[in-house]
Amino acid sequence: MSDKIEPYDVIDLSQGCRALMNALDLTAPKHYMYGLLEVDVTMARQFIAEQKTRTGEALSFTGFLAFCLARAVDENKEVQAYLKGRKQLIRFGDVHVGIMVERKIGEKRSLMGYVIRGANRKTCMEIHQEIRSAQSEPVPPGRGVPTWFSTALLLPWPLSKLSKALMGAVMRHDPKIRVSTSGTVFITSVGMFGKGHSGWGIATTPHSLGLVVGSITWKPAVVEGRIEPREILNLTVLFDHDVVDGAPATRFVRRLVELIESGYGLDETDGRQQRITHNGES
Repeated sequence: MSDKIEPYDVIDLSQGCRALMNALDLTAPKHYMYGLLEVDVTMARQFIAEQKTRTGEALSFTGFLAFCLARAVDENKEVQAYLKGRKQLIRFGDVHVGIMVERKIGEKRSLMGYVIRGANRKTCMEIHQEIRSAQSEPVPPGRGVPTWFSTALLLPWPLSKLSKALMGAVMRHDPKIRVSTSGTVFITSVGMFGKGHSGWGIATTPHSLGLVVGSITWKPAVVEGRIEPREILNLTVLFDHDVVDGAPATRFVRRLVELIESGYGLDETDGRQQRITHNGES
């Protein structure tokens, strides 16, 4: 007599979810190194809250992180290099940040990838506005993931297996194809662990560099010799150790944390200007 396993539901995955899973299958095995960081975002969060009080508009925290990421990468371009075959590296000049946004496709909304092109040449407000536009506007024809790419990823088995094998080989030989569809670096968020719970996320990605945004919790911290409650972001940084060595990774992380903790670029959204040198001076 067999045990009955019921009730249960069978749910169709969205095209965006299926395409994402198949895209991750294209990733060649990488040797990642991870950094689990605690970043003080009190100043940045306070400015965003004050800006919302003044204007009624909530700035995108993901947009702010994308802005800081792009600036830090722009100063440390070694961290967004990709293998071209087994003997060469391609190091990109501009920073194209891949994120996930819920977008309207036809009559439905679906989570899909979006690339902020040339994020290193944009202000924090420009990135914020671009993300909000992507969230609110329908996906226009010919934008987002190229049609040929999504079609190949959604072919029925066994054609999908063959197409993924061919596409993976092509992308390993020419990483510019991967960058055209998913960017040079990425940010994803798992910050919905719940209020009061602290944690980091570990992601799978085809990128050489990525950020995983974890939870934000209040923790005691030493500020100018005093213990104060501060908002602390759990942030995971992952590097492809095949192409990124420890020294440039360390320089990048140091600069990224400096930019985030200083609220770099947020006062540009208020009509003022801020420029921070490599030593953190205004």
